[in-house]
Amino acid sequence: MTGTVHLKVIEQRLLWLSHWMIHHANHLRPKADGIKVGGHQASSASMVSIMTALYFSALRPADRVAVKPHASPIFHAIQYLMGHQTREKMESFRGYGGVQSYPSRTKDIDDVDFSTGSVGLGVAITSFASLVQDYIAAKSWGADIPVGRMVALVGDAELDEGNIYEALQEGWKNDLRNTWWIIDYNRQSLDGIVREGLFARIEKIFDAFGWDVVRVKYGALQQAAFREPGGDRLRDWIDACPNQQYAALTFMGGAVWRKRLMEDLGDQGDVTRLIDSRSDAALAALMENLGGNCVETMAQTFAAIDHNRPTCFLAYTIKGWGTPIAGHKDNHGGLMNKTQFAAWQAHMGVADGAEWDPMATVGDPEALMAFLKTVPFFAEGPRLFREDKLPVPAIDVDPSPAVSTQTAFGKILDDLSKGDSPLAERIVTTSPDVTGTTSLGAWVNRRKLFARTAQADAFIDHRIPSTAKWEFSPQGQHIELGIAEMNLMLLLGAAGLSHALWGKRLIPIGTVYDPFVVRGLDALNYACYQDARFILVGTPSGVTLAPEGGAHQSIGTPLIGMAQDGLAAFEPAFADELAVILQWAFDYVQRDGGGDPDERTWLRDETGGSVYLRLTTNPIEQPGKRVDDAFRQGTIDGAYWLRKPGPNPDLIIAYQGSIAPEAIKAAGRIGQDRRDVGVLAVTSADRLNAGWTAAKRARQRGSAQAWSHVERLLAPIGRDCTIVTVIDGHPLTLGWLGAVLGHRTVPLGVEHFGQTGTIQDLYRHFSIDADAIVDAAHEFTTGRPIRIAPEQG
Repeated sequence: MTGTVHLKVIEQRLLWLSHWMIHHANHLRPKADGIKVGGHQASSASMVSIMTALYFSALRPADRVAVKPHASPIFHAIQYLMGHQTREKMESFRGYGGVQSYPSRTKDIDDVDFSTGSVGLGVAITSFASLVQDYIAAKSWGADIPVGRMVALVGDAELDEGNIYEALQEGWKNDLRNTWWIIDYNRQSLDGIVREGLFARIEKIFDAFGWDVVRVKYGALQQAAFREPGGDRLRDWIDACPNQQYAALTFMGGAVWRKRLMEDLGDQGDVTRLIDSRSDAALAALMENLGGNCVETMAQTFAAIDHNRPTCFLAYTIKGWGTPIAGHKDNHGGLMNKTQFAAWQAHMGVADGAEWDPMATVGDPEALMAFLKTVPFFAEGPRLFREDKLPVPAIDVDPSPAVSTQTAFGKILDDLSKGDSPLAERIVTTSPDVTGTTSLGAWVNRRKLFARTAQADAFIDHRIPSTAKWEFSPQGQHIELGIAEMNLMLLLGAAGLSHALWGKRLIPIGTVYDPFVVRGLDALNYACYQDARFILVGTPSGVTLAPEGGAHQSIGTPLIGMAQDGLAAFEPAFADELAVILQWAFDYVQRDGGGDPDERTWLRDETGGSVYLRLTTNPIEQPGKRVDDAFRQGTIDGAYWLRKPGPNPDLIIAYQGSIAPEAIKAAGRIGQDRRDVGVLAVTSADRLNAGWTAAKRARQRGSAQAWSHVERLLAPIGRDCTIVTVIDGHPLTLGWLGAVLGHRTVPLGVEHFGQTGTIQDLYRHFSIDADAIVDAAHEFTTGRPIRIAPEQG
């Protein structure tokens, strides 16, 4: 058997296994409810030839692939055929514990490089992975990595996603290479047919950003037919046929193809003989033999690429190719019914009882098995790497009497940049055009910006004074991005997988204006979903950024920090808190332990994750040097007593972040006649809440001694004590504290868009200043009404 014959056999095996898995899940597996399982048979079928040629001919072990979400059944079938996936999990496709609907690095057992599912993001991350690969390869400690291609399998409808074009621009600026995007151009989306001539315009965009574009329109059968007399007329007809017409004719089959072609091309001698020389089945096979549905053509096309320029392959395909639902405009979410599938099973030659047999219908299983053992991509086994943790040096900060957390962050990084620790060597910083204004300037001046070729700073050359020394070097450790926050999150995601993809650990740190975290939220969620490890610094934040106005003042980001899985969120008020948190975070992002909780906090800290810091630009008075263990551990666990309550408190003030001075001032005023008043410094509502909910679940399961950190903090406080919470952010961030042990709670915070003004103006406007805290305390502890706050809006 030749290589092409093997590929054709594999293609048909993958087509069957993927569709059988979907059919089994929808029509044969017992259902607990009446909901359709789904599985995208048609979207899988259009990719089968492309993926066969890619995985079994073109790829090498160093290559990484982001699989089109709706082609996941083909991917799982590939892994099953190679012995890397189990029948049990295939039988549970889209069920609990089974293979996932879309490829998942963390939930599938087969060799997933990039999770996909949120369309477009799996495409764009490959360009950033290529950039990270170049970054690592340029370093002395990473020069030994094998350089591979970063490949995305793209549905044509994904090209509607704007983040793809943002990524194209960033790739052009960073001299992108070793990237393939393979577009399944089946011209059908969920709701209809892709607009005529769309790709002619998209092709111009790729060309403008320096990509090679390779059109793969005709398969081997069509190319052979075009060489026959009259073939040129057939090719012209195919080129002119509208997408909808081609799809409809495909669905109706060979007899209708013949009728339509004879109407348009008949009585023309050679072309009529070309049509008449083929049976209805052969004519249908010819017309459906587009380039992307021809494994021979795809393998030859991939093999012809002998450069590392970014390349876009436009592979024409038919949605549902090779099945009875091919071409139908409703086939995106449609499935073959039982009758159709039974007929198709007979057509595919699969005997009853042999449906799960990887080698069913294979004439020479031994020859095919021998071929599979020689496939380069699978020759080295699973390609999931790891690297030992980097030691974390002592992190400290010696702040001025008054300093902001943003400034303290810059000082900590600057101190690291002066040293030669292994950790500092692996830090890579990045920012979407706000490097200087997020306090990364000192770090960048010392550690330089990354580029594959050195570039001098013209201002330095001309001796023009500037605080920013923008010198580009292969040894640089900062990647400057354009202003698109989606690109920031995608780069953090790619860099945060470096230990697994290349066996070289990076410590990515990205800074962004906190209100614009939401602009990259989809990509942030995507990065966390695949367990990428990074530190995201949102600064400046809140209405504390007073003069900038409502467009630059974040409100809901503390809730994002609490809600986002895989992301531990902190909002320190003081520089020493930030130092403690960063020292912990540098270790936390490297952990990969089991999922058992720490029975002190009930947090699963040994599994590790990413970290989000919400910082501000407001300099506040510092509390002096604090080194006690209760402070350090409480800062990490989420809260500590800044002012421990006396034996009989009737009031606790709990604050998070930059509002600390107002809380402290209010406590001082209230404490003149209530000496037992306590002040709870919350550094992470996220971790407090996560530990509390985890401990509750543990108690429900029989662990009676499961108590979280926040429960221990509040346990000595009488139930008649009132908690006033305050934050420069949404009041729900801390408003849940009363539910822990049943304390009455008065949550203060920001619920409406801000405006320009001074910090004190806005704190007063939103009733989060010391006066508002005092008034709230008096109302709920004495029964006297508070003053009327200014109208908020």
